[in-house]
Amino acid sequence: MKYIPAILILSVLLASCSSPETDKKHNADEIGVATAETDHIAEVTVMDLQSTVFNHEIVSNGRISAREKVDVNFRSPGLIASIYVRNGQRVTKGQRIATLDTYKLDNQLEKEQSAVASATLEMQDVLIGQGYDPDRLEKVPDDVMRLARLRSGLQQAELNLAATRKDLEDATLHAPVSGVIANLTATPHNMSSSTEPLCRIINDSGMEAEFSVLESELPMVRPGDKIAVTPFSTTDSRTGHVTEINPMVDDNGMVKVWASVDGGGGLIDGMNVRISVKRAVDKALVIPKSAVVLRSGRQVVFTLDGNKAMWNYITTGLENLSEYTVTDGLTPGMKVITSGNVNLAHESPVRIIEK
Repeated sequence: MKYIPAILILSVLLASCSSPETDKKHNADEIGVATAETDHIAEVTVMDLQSTVFNHEIVSNGRISAREKVDVNFRSPGLIASIYVRNGQRVTKGQRIATLDTYKLDNQLEKEQSAVASATLEMQDVLIGQGYDPDRLEKVPDDVMRLARLRSGLQQAELNLAATRKDLEDATLHAPVSGVIANLTATPHNMSSSTEPLCRIINDSGMEAEFSVLESELPMVRPGDKIAVTPFSTTDSRTGHVTEINPMVDDNGMVKVWASVDGGGGLIDGMNVRISVKRAVDKALVIPKSAVVLRSGRQVVFTLDGNKAMWNYITTGLENLSEYTVTDGLTPGMKVITSGNVNLAHESPVRIIEK
């Protein structure tokens, strides 16, 4: 028992030698903040936190389609004589696409022209028989002229001739719009179809994107909002704007949206794309996603205090591909560490470097 006083005295001395830094570390541990235990100085970049306009972004998958697509075919079936285009070829409005063999139509035209000439002579005989001069038709009353044309068969002959000329005109297929040839499967010296199109012309100068957004995201999408369109096959993106929103929610809780795409060149009808809808919202505290790290499942941002990194729990709001808005935990004017923060702890010594 004589050693007990000595042990008590040693305990008191050790307690009195406890440093303020040790007490601070114990307090930090109590609230779950990891403090620095090394003299290593981390290199970091920082930004001044200020309220700014945040570009909210919704990302969705969609499909490209042309606003103008025309299936072209011959009005009447016939033997295809020539095809002047190929798939993928660009054509202009009025350009010749294909022609049918016109041998029978040419013969028919000659017959119809002869029939008109014969009927004209017959009409003149009818007029002479009624006492009128066939060389002065303007003197013939309308009702007499109409009757003479019917009796001579001239009216029917002229109708037949007009129909044959129209068939000859339709035997050459022209592009009704400018665009790109697609779905061309016909070949020369084969019969055309009056029901199946010879090809399709896609006007790729006016493309639109169709995509869906969640019902919960619908308040963030409005006609006129800017979009970015990126095909899965390339990294080139194009701009556009929202044109239509379907006022219905489908069974999966999705709403269809259409957008016009600027500069459709290079886009293909039916192409799968990634759509990014961007819309500026009110000013907010905006930080890059690189500034946020996870500690014990919570979001943490380090700020600069002198030459030390300070630990801050935060709550984020909206986000886009590269940024968050901060709703709690930070205040304007703070210097936020944006890189070099992965291995930081509370009060870690840091050195600022240029970006």
